[in-house]
Amino acid sequence: MALHYYCRHCGVKVGSLDNISASSEQLGFHHLTHDERQEMITYEQSGDMHIKTICEDCQDALHRNPDLHQVEHFIQ
Repeated sequence: MALHYYCRHCGVKVGSLDNISASSEQLGFHHLTHDERQEMITYEQSGDMHIKTICEDCQDALHRNPDLHQVEHFIQ
């Protein structure tokens, strides 16, 4: 199983972890609510997981412009 992390705002690939065998508790997913898991994690038929996160550039933009928290995709 591989984990693929993508920015939820701009879509850039943040990174991947290949051939990982870890529980959701080890990955910290148990801290997410059911709705957050549904929104942030998708599963491929191959067993890989795609996880929405935030990249450094988008985090910096949010820090500089707090009003951007109101929109999902602020970088086109």
